[in-house]
Amino acid sequence: MVKRIFYKYKPHYQTNLKLAIPVVISQLGHTLVHTADSIIVGHFAGTIPLAAVALVNSIFMVVVVIGMGISYGLTPLIAQESGRKNFKECGKLLANSLMINAIVGIILYILVYYGSLAIIDQMDQSPEVVREAKPYLALLGLSIIPLMIFMTFKQFAEGLGFTKQAMMISLWGNLFNICLGIIFVKGLFGISPMGVSGVGWSTLADRSIMAMVMAIYVIRSKHFRVYLVSFTIKAIDKIRSLSILKIGAPVAMQYTFEVSAFSAAAIFIGTIGAVEQAAHQVAINLASMTYMMASGISSAATIKTGNNFGKEDYMTLRLSAISSYHIVLAFMAVTAILFIGLNQYLPWIYTSDRSVIIVAAQLLIIAGFFQLFDGTQVVGLGVLRGIGDVNIPTLITFVAYWIIGLPIGYYLGITLGMGANGVWYGLTAGLLVSSGLLFLRFQFFSKKLVQLIHKG
Repeated sequence: MVKRIFYKYKPHYQTNLKLAIPVVISQLGHTLVHTADSIIVGHFAGTIPLAAVALVNSIFMVVVVIGMGISYGLTPLIAQESGRKNFKECGKLLANSLMINAIVGIILYILVYYGSLAIIDQMDQSPEVVREAKPYLALLGLSIIPLMIFMTFKQFAEGLGFTKQAMMISLWGNLFNICLGIIFVKGLFGISPMGVSGVGWSTLADRSIMAMVMAIYVIRSKHFRVYLVSFTIKAIDKIRSLSILKIGAPVAMQYTFEVSAFSAAAIFIGTIGAVEQAAHQVAINLASMTYMMASGISSAATIKTGNNFGKEDYMTLRLSAISSYHIVLAFMAVTAILFIGLNQYLPWIYTSDRSVIIVAAQLLIIAGFFQLFDGTQVVGLGVLRGIGDVNIPTLITFVAYWIIGLPIGYYLGITLGMGANGVWYGLTAGLLVSSGLLFLRFQFFSKKLVQLIHKG
């Protein structure tokens, strides 16, 4: 039975993995920026600064996923037009996406600077943590602008199947970020120690350089010349911009509902204590890495689904999508085993504070159990995005996280006094509901498309 299924999907495993692996590594790079910040601060600055990083990341990740979600509106459209051999349209879509993402980046920075910095005082957090968090949040807010530029050219290249270049740029960028972060935080080579602000400056520098290098690669590479003939400011128009936003805005909401739920969970846990908040940061950082890797598989699924949808090859679309489900289940099963088996050891990567490690180890066991749900729900969103189905999935994510997950988490963790563990049980329930409903939505949509072939 297993052997028959393997050979049925084997060609799709190979093509999807070839496309997905570079995207997985590239996506992981976005999380590694914040992971590196946590590790550097945790070891060189202490528990209070680490709690400050946890607080800022819980706020800023909402901003990041809004921007990333908007940028994802380009990918399925590029994949579909490439499938139709409509190359000139790809360049016009890139021009519109660049304009949209630059504007969104500026707006998000303004919201962080004038909104989040004011709200952070009203969150019932430790005054010492808030004082450390503010300058770091301001610098991360500014970094969203170059990040949006990078994402524009990254999504364009990946939509056309060129995934390795963004991966390499992300890898070198993260190495640069780590080195610069250590220098700034610890104070090396005659530079005064900057504490938490140091990782803010290193992240800003890293994202600025990545944006510049990615843009130069796309504009100058021979691979994209046929697509960039129509890449001009004159190609910016209302119709194409709206087509990008009709996908990008719901995708941004999907990611926002999930990430903001985890951010709200961090705030709930922050009212319990700084140790619990630091432990949450450790566990969520590890879970975020596996999530972003699964998101890379999801992005590859979006590209393949969009390409097959553009070709009107619906049978291949369904087989390819199901193979992506298989891949993410296998991957997340491995990470679940690692989280549960190494739960006492992984927190040491971030901190040597024994009290933080004890709480984080408990959270990693819960994270191990929700890995499969987290992976399947993000792939479900990616597959449906490739088809152009984004509105109903957006509703599903809202219900799963904000109507089911968070209320359960608050009741168990705060009302019943189960602490951080209780909050995470609620998040697990939300992921379970989301993954189940999105899979049912995919089954309905893909079978409907296949029936069109038989009727035709």
